[in-house]
Amino acid sequence: MAAVIEFRTYTAHPGERGAVIQLLEDRFFPEMERLGMKVLGCFPSRDDENTFVWLRAFPDAADHERLTSALYGGTLWKEELQEPIVSRIASLNVSTAEDATGLWDAWPARR
Repeated sequence: MAAVIEFRTYTAHPGERGAVIQLLEDRFFPEMERLGMKVLGCFPSRDDENTFVWLRAFPDAADHERLTSALYGGTLWKEELQEPIVSRIASLNVSTAEDATGLWDAWPARR
């Protein structure tokens, strides 16, 4: 089975992009990695000061569903991160793709 990659585009409320990125990188991405996802950090838009993109990957479609449920059903999200992240996001778009190129195996470590 092929890995699954999510391309996530977020538009933060004006002035909130830095705070959202910091919460993701400092608190949420480590939890994703602990659960077995791979994360490729945040990429701030050069065209819009409120928008950024980030990527995460899952070993396969079954793990995509299982790990996503575990992440958003967990205490860290529900009790600590949901409100401060969601309240700062004006919109988001998620595109999911099959890893047809084998990126899962070459995924760089997040710094």
